[in-house]
Amino acid sequence: MGKNIEKNKLNIGTLIGEYGAYIALVLLVVVISCVSPEFRTGSNFLNLLRQASFNGLIAFGMTCVILSDGIDLSVGSTFALSAIICAELMIHGIPAAAAILIALLAGTALGMVSGVLVTKGRLQPFIATLITMTAYRGLALIITDGKPVSRLAASVKSESGAFLFKVLGKGSFVFGPNDMISIPIPAIILILFLLVFYFVLHHTTFGRRIYATGSNEKCARLVGVNTTKIRIAVYSISGFMSALAGLIMISRVDSAQPTLGEGYELDAIAAVALGGTSMSGGRGKIVGTIAGVLIIAVLNNGLNILGVSTYYQEVIKAVVILVAVLSDRKR
Repeated sequence: MGKNIEKNKLNIGTLIGEYGAYIALVLLVVVISCVSPEFRTGSNFLNLLRQASFNGLIAFGMTCVILSDGIDLSVGSTFALSAIICAELMIHGIPAAAAILIALLAGTALGMVSGVLVTKGRLQPFIATLITMTAYRGLALIITDGKPVSRLAASVKSESGAFLFKVLGKGSFVFGPNDMISIPIPAIILILFLLVFYFVLHHTTFGRRIYATGSNEKCARLVGVNTTKIRIAVYSISGFMSALAGLIMISRVDSAQPTLGEGYELDAIAAVALGGTSMSGGRGKIVGTIAGVLIIAVLNNGLNILGVSTYYQEVIKAVVILVAVLSDRKR
């Protein structure tokens, strides 16, 4: 009898540990839906998906970094600087497609710098990315002189370029009878990258090497894994994803400000931790991260609808992160 009770406790504990993020997400949606009818409308859910796409894309890159036993505090600054680079190129006559490509390459390079500081410079990831976070934010302010870059779509001469830029953040994929169903393009991009990251992390050699590097770097080296390249690669991926999120944002608001992305590193880390990825590396799933992203999005959206002050929202986020980290240590 005692053995059966212990077994049942173990099964429940395993179930909560494995699916805790999904259970929390469902409960959160149910509770807020009961409290606020406005929350459960179709238009609000679509808006929630659009909002979740920014944090989701950044969190995917952050997941790779944390799986390799690192952390990237520079994602918010990379988000802003990449967006500023794209905006400045566009208003100076560079075609939108070329500006977008250059900004994505710039974001990748910015992430690579963090990776090089961690590997070649042998700095702690926290210190290395704190340095790049400060430097990139400063560069964004220097380039713009602290002022926003506005009316980006109007500055694009080509109609096709203007369409491409607008669709990135404002477009929707419409289908169904009488075009009843409309899915935001940012949400579609988020889903596509979710599938890509799932395949890479769970079905490729590169993905297995990320896990191996985070689990035990010394053992990974002994079996032939080039951990230096892996670490540089994951920070580069994080930079690329931050840049992509930044481009979607400026397309959405039609302007780029040097203060964009402030605090986004907190939301990304919170989403990864809530999704069950170990903060010490080597364990976690990208599908857990998307659950964490949706928890943060539902929390933000629901609290805004309920009229909760942003000051209290920050405290609630901190409590959520604390619970996620404590539960990770317990597991």
